[in-house]
Amino acid sequence: MTKTYTQILKQIADLKAQAENVRRKEIGGVVGRIREAIEHYGLTAADLGLGGGSGNAAPKPARKKPGRKPGRPKTVFAKASKVAPKFRDENGNTWAGRGKRPIWLRDALLAGKKLEDFAIK
Repeated sequence: MTKTYTQILKQIADLKAQAENVRRKEIGGVVGRIREAIEHYGLTAADLGLGGGSGNAAPKPARKKPGRKPGRPKTVFAKASKVAPKFRDENGNTWAGRGKRPIWLRDALLAGKKLEDFAIK
């Protein structure tokens, strides 16, 4: 015989009530066994994760630090190698000839000196 939707809902309600009755009967024994185990092992609320001020929740796992996404290769940049200086002035300032010209060299060139005058030989 096929059951109707209403009959199935009533059966679900009856089963939920039956489950709650069984739960109430068993809960006393379960609590007793838990208390015995706590006493036997000397457990504290903190051991059970109940010691926090946020109720009976277990401690939360530590959050991961933000950073590089897993699975992506780390970008490797070549270290810039030191280059021997190619130009030096009378004060000991040097320049390797890479990048922008330093201020001391620009000022000297504007004063009329030539770049070759500063070349290290």
